[in-house]
Amino acid sequence: MAEKKKFSVMMILPPLIFVGVAALFFFGMLRDDPDTLPSTRIGKPVPGVDLAPLAGLPLLTDEVLAEPGVKLVNFWGTWCVACRLEHPQLLRMANELDITVHGVNYNDEPERAEAYLEKEGNPFTALGEDTTGRTKIDWGVYGAPETFVIDGEGIVRLRFAGPITEDILRHTILPAIEAAK
Repeated sequence: MAEKKKFSVMMILPPLIFVGVAALFFFGMLRDDPDTLPSTRIGKPVPGVDLAPLAGLPLLTDEVLAEPGVKLVNFWGTWCVACRLEHPQLLRMANELDITVHGVNYNDEPERAEAYLEKEGNPFTALGEDTTGRTKIDWGVYGAPETFVIDGEGIVRLRFAGPITEDILRHTILPAIEAAK
């Protein structure tokens, strides 16, 4: 006589988990732009900064962020390959566009950051070192590089994660700067 197999919940659990994960991926792809990371900062006042100075360079403070005019805040580090890739673009923006570029260096040695800016050029009007990680958390930064467009009223108008390329500058950053004016 053949033995009857018992039904176990463990037999259907793996397929149910797979279906659940597949559904999450599917609905995640239905966002307006599935390649962008969400930001809770868009349309809200710029968060504060708690930064340490870098080699006598002008320090990025809350008062600097409150100054009139559209500005960019770029989170970067010398260890970040994408940050090094976008650096010439930041220099060009600082020199050729009517925009103030500020920098927040984090997860980096201050000496390395200072040496890098000395060698490659400094696009930043004011900058600072996020030694505690508090500023990165308050701004909702996932990783480097990330760039924020801030309007003259101190409202975050755009958050862009990733290196700024010529195409990104033309189709994403410049329209946000114009809208922020």
